[in-house]
Order: sequence, then C-alpha cells, then structure tokens
Amino acid sequence: MDLFVEKPHHLSYQPSLGHGVHIGITTRQGGLSAYPSDAFNMARYVEDKAENITKHQEMLGQEIGFSPENWVFPIQTHEAKVLEVSKEDRGKNIEALSNDVLFGVDGLYTYDTDTVLTMCFADCVPIYFYSPKHHYIALAHAGWRGTVATIVHRVLDQFPFDYKDIYVVIGPATSNSYEINDDILKKFQNLPIPIEAYVETRDTDRHGIDLKYANQLLCEYYGVPKANIYRTDYSTSKDLERFFSYRVEKGNTGRMLAFIGQSSNERGNE
Repeated sequence: MDLFVEKPHHLSYQPSLGHGVHIGITTRQGGLSAYPSDAFNMARYVEDKAENITKHQEMLGQEIGFSPENWVFPIQTHEAKVLEVSKEDRGKNIEALSNDVLFGVDGLYTYDTDTVLTMCFADCVPIYFYSPKHHYIALAHAGWRGTVATIVHRVLDQFPFDYKDIYVVIGPATSNSYEINDDILKKFQNLPIPIEAYVETRDTDRHGIDLKYANQLLCEYYGVPKANIYRTDYSTSKDLERFFSYRVEKGNTGRMLAFIGQSSNERGNE
C-alpha cells in the first residue's frame, strides 16, 4: 500500500506520520482553475486567476488543519539553495509573490511548530525530511538540476544530528519516461551513485532517468539508513487524472503544492 493515501475531494494525499508531523501533496481535481476544467492549481506564477489560488489555499488549509497564514513558500529556481525559516517567515509568498523574499530557494527547513513548508511541483521530485526526536522538518524541490547539485546532501548538511534519527519521504514525480540527452547524462555520471541503477539508455542521445530513485540512492550514500527512506510509486507523468505534468502537458498546466508541517498541539501529546 502506498504511503500517500487519497483524501476526499481529491484535494491532497496526506499520510499520517505521527508525532504531530503532517505531509502531503495536492492533486489535480476538485478546484476552480481551467486545466482544462475544475483543476486545483496552487501556483500563482502560472496563467490563472489570483482568486482561484486564494480559494484553493483556503480549502486546503481547512482540510489539513494549517491555515495559509502559517505557510511559507519560496521562489524556486531549480537550483540547490537551502535556507532555514522560522515562525517569523510564516505567510511569505502566500497571498502574493515577491522576488525579494526567499528568492532562488529550493530547500527549506525549520524546527518551529505550526510553520508549514510549501513548494509547487508538476514533475520534479518533492522530498520531505522529518525527525520527531529533534523536531526538525524540511522540504526539497529536486528536478534534474537539483538532483545533480545533490540538494538532498545540502538539506542533510543542515541536520546536526545522527542520520538514524531522520526520515525521508520521496513523493509523486515523473517516471523514467522523463528523458535526458547525452550532455545532461554526463552531469549525472559525476554523482557518487551507480548511474546504471536509475538511468536506462534507449537510443542515441536518449536516456530515461528515474529521479525519484536517484534521490533515494543519494540519501543512502550520504548516510540515511535505507529503512528510513520511503519512495512512492505514484507518477505524475503516468497519472494525469490525479496529477499535473509539466512535460507531458508541454507547460500548459497547473502545479501541485507539497507541504510539511508539525503541529504544536499534537507534539505536546507525545
């Protein structure tokens, strides 16, 4: 059974992790956006009405028990910058985007409760990190560039404790139908993991790559116990009934919102 369990109204997949930690990712259906209809777009940077995203934020906030005013959203640029945020950052880039706030950030972490880390996705890999023992949560956005730049290593570098105390969840992303060329393949060949494990060569200058598995292997290489890593089977590019896929839909689509937060109420009951 997949850890990501579909919730009512197709608003989110939200597993229960205990210790006050909640993670999830929104899905495609049940919204107000036109992709092509009734889509639950969560990105303000695509062609959509601002009021649609605001309404979707409100709907999701009610479902997951964390109001949008508690969320933090970075301006992602497919790189590998990782930044710590706190409760003082809550609300940033939620009602409106600003290139002056959390710009160029593809990884967030915090120790503060009731502070929800959020990012948008439509094929790239959402990677969730959490440590109940140390009250640490993190979220990373790993496309091929972020994977090559080992963003997971940069997140783990910010965790100053034993890696046996951290857990990693790799969420829905494109399957190995995602293709790269020889030039990009050469960049992956520099990673410290066996390329044949996650790349399938299909033809001249055509290689299918499994970014979810690549990031799992990187987490293992840098010291996270394999038993502490979960990788979903859900694929954005294969299940367009549930997910947006930037590549399959040639950019004319919405974005899902991945989120992770820890509740102070539940943590107090540990």
